[in-house]
Amino acid sequence: MEKCLLLGNGAREAVICEAMSQRYEMYAVMPYENPSIAEFVSKSKGKFLIGSPFDKELVTKFVQENEIKYCIISSDNLLQEGLIDLAKQLGLKTFGPTSKGAKIEWSKTYALDVVQKLAPEMMIKNFEVTSQEELENVAEAYSDANFVVKPEGLTGGKGVKVGGIHFATKEEGILYAKECLDQSGKVIVQDKIKGKEFTVMCLTDGKTVVTLPTTFDYPYRYNEDKGPGTGGMGCIGFADGLLPFLTEKDIEQCSELIEKTIHYLNQDALEFTGILYGGFFKTEEGIKFIEFNARFGDPEAMNVINSFETPFAEVATTVFDGTLAKENCKFNGKNSFLVYVVSKEYAVKAKVPPVEFALNKERVEKTGVKLYFANAKKIGENRYVSVSNSRLFAIEKTGENFEEIKKQVYQVLEDEVDPVLDYRTDIGNMYEH
Repeated sequence: MEKCLLLGNGAREAVICEAMSQRYEMYAVMPYENPSIAEFVSKSKGKFLIGSPFDKELVTKFVQENEIKYCIISSDNLLQEGLIDLAKQLGLKTFGPTSKGAKIEWSKTYALDVVQKLAPEMMIKNFEVTSQEELENVAEAYSDANFVVKPEGLTGGKGVKVGGIHFATKEEGILYAKECLDQSGKVIVQDKIKGKEFTVMCLTDGKTVVTLPTTFDYPYRYNEDKGPGTGGMGCIGFADGLLPFLTEKDIEQCSELIEKTIHYLNQDALEFTGILYGGFFKTEEGIKFIEFNARFGDPEAMNVINSFETPFAEVATTVFDGTLAKENCKFNGKNSFLVYVVSKEYAVKAKVPPVEFALNKERVEKTGVKLYFANAKKIGENRYVSVSNSRLFAIEKTGENFEEIKKQVYQVLEDEVDPVLDYRTDIGNMYEH
């Protein structure tokens, strides 16, 4: 088996590792021992190293000592920091954009400028603010809190604040915009619009682009989309690859923008392979662009990778080799349902003490669901501890009947989740098929 390096440590990386281990001997560098990644690496007869995946000297030594030939990365921060660039310099075949390619995610102003060139009709009115004077002028353009504030850089899904949800008054919103401006020298203030939010993910080897089944993410902490924005508390996907409020024409329009963007990014050199996904609104005025991510979403990766009929490792191989073909990338036509489990104070407090919890992994998996650990490590028999105030693990199920898999996931959560933890109980309620 060929050797493949995976950098990163979340549940997204766990499902990638699971899928890739069907064809590759997996090697991983992670800051702590993610139980799922460690398990899949071990089953593939590979090796993992506990250390910082941002440490380029450490990664270089690990690659050279183990004679690794391939590399897959789907973490926004690692992509921004140029770990794909490093892998390319070491002669590895890669899945993921260079830092220059990933700029489409880590610079929101750059992404807006690109979309303004490629599809101006999809733009939401916005102001790219670079000074206090400009911010004061923008403040005069709004009479109330009917706007959105977006930091320039990466925020892990937690930085965007919406008027009427995250701030109640115009003054509060402008104050937050000033904080963002002071931090990075740039901030985006955008009109708040009405519509249904959705994402479209595309896979590319730099030339060919394949649209993946569409998923719906639940990015707010509490039921009924209340509370702060988060990295995603759950995710659903339907058998037809659409969502109830979308048409195939809607998806085609989004895919066309994504394909144009990929070709724009690769016009001078191969800067972008892997996953480019766009966030969009469907409004009465048509489809509007929100933002790009230069990698798999989390939790969306778990839904989508489990929706492949063609083994994902085979598809990834064609991305490595530059031979991706739509006819060799098939999906199973099933529904997918996922819920994330978190600490009670997740996304509410910035820092909390580590949370210990019980979880019988073997009993959970005997029910037929899939379990993917994220920010947790094992400390004993059926005992785990959080390693940051982030999401702890996900439960996912793919199947023929949406209501059945939803019921099964929630039954497992009810039976097995430690009372010290929390999860949303309304995933799937808003978009039943």
